[in-house]
Amino acid sequence: MELVRITRRLCRAVDALSFAPPVTHVYNPLRYARAAHEQYLERYGSKKGRVILLGMNPGPFGMAQTGVPFGEVAHVRDFVGIEAKVGRPRQEHPKRPVEGFGCTRSEVSGARLWGWAQSRYGTARSFFSRFFVVNYCPLAFLEDSGRNRTPDKLPKAEREPLFDACDRALRDSMAVLAPRMIVGIGAFATQRAQQVVGDAVPVGTMLHPSPASPRANRGWQEQAEAELAALGVGE
Repeated sequence: MELVRITRRLCRAVDALSFAPPVTHVYNPLRYARAAHEQYLERYGSKKGRVILLGMNPGPFGMAQTGVPFGEVAHVRDFVGIEAKVGRPRQEHPKRPVEGFGCTRSEVSGARLWGWAQSRYGTARSFFSRFFVVNYCPLAFLEDSGRNRTPDKLPKAEREPLFDACDRALRDSMAVLAPRMIVGIGAFATQRAQQVVGDAVPVGTMLHPSPASPRANRGWQEQAEAELAALGVGE
């Protein structure tokens, strides 16, 4: 499958990069959670002409655990229908262990996104007939304290080669998926999508479901549905 080949190439490219403090640990779920990620691609990634929902990068209790974008364990297993053996990062932060589908912590962003998909569309089949969810960057970055550091906060010398690899993978993936629109989940993903596809594909934006966002904590689902409806992609 072409999406699998693209993500394996991305996996090798980002594995070759190095990152300095304050980043102390880098998780690449495309490698240690490959089975679940590729199961997700193979099951849901073949349909063309959908709306792509584009996230930033893995959260420590989401894709970092399951290999699925916004991959909060319960929703990935019970709604998306994906479950597979997950390995370990090369260097694991003691405060952020990878427990795979045995992880008992819920990631709020993922629970909100997939919870909306389930409540709005009922079944994974119905949701994925309209949408496909991908992340721009496959790496999770952790500081010594265990704090998550997002890719946009990396210094330029580290950010540029990372973005080059991620841009290529996004461009290649969009050529395969031929979406009718890309909707960036948050400002960063929207900006990267605009940078990569230019005028070739319409790009919209929607509120990120992060609990760090005061707006998202005031009824994220209702706001997300209104934004998608305004883009003409809510149905």
